[in-house]
Amino acid sequence: MLWEFGEEREARRIAHRIVASRPVQTTGDLRSIVELTVGGKYRVKSLARVFQALRIAVNGELENLRRALAAGTEALMPGGRLVVISYHSLEDRIVKEFIRSEAQAPVEQRDPFARGSAAEGRLRVVTRKPVVPGDEELQRNPRARSAKLRVAERTHVGTERT
Repeated sequence: MLWEFGEEREARRIAHRIVASRPVQTTGDLRSIVELTVGGKYRVKSLARVFQALRIAVNGELENLRRALAAGTEALMPGGRLVVISYHSLEDRIVKEFIRSEAQAPVEQRDPFARGSAAEGRLRVVTRKPVVPGDEELQRNPRARSAKLRVAERTHVGTERT
C-alpha cells in the first residue's frame, strides 16, 4: 500500500518497522516510526507519502475517481466539457489514461488499414498537456503547486438514445 498509493521509496523498510512496532495506535506513533526509518532530508516527504497512502486506501479515492470519470462522461451532452484537477501523480495518471482511452474510437470502429483513423471516441482532448499554475498563482496559493488541470470535450459518439 505504501509503495502503490504513496509511491514511497522506503516502503518496505517502513512496513517492516511498522510490523515490528505493533501495536501502532496513533498517528504520532506512525510518524515516529517513519522518522526513525527514513530520517534525514527526506523525512517530511516520506511522512506526506505515507499519510497519503493511508488516506487513499481508507477512502477508496482512486476507485471513486475512476467511477466519477465514467459517470461524468456519461452525463455530458455533446460539446460538454469534462474538467478535472488532480493533485498527485496517481490521480493525474488515471485522468490522463481515462481521457486518452475515451478519445480513441472503439476497436470495432477502427479501420486497421486506414492512416490516422477517422473514427473518434466519446471524448476529444482539449488540453494536450496539463494546465499547471503559474508563478503568480503559486505566490497567492502555494498549495496549488502540484495541481494539474485536464480538459476533454464530449463528442456525439455514444450519445444516440434508443
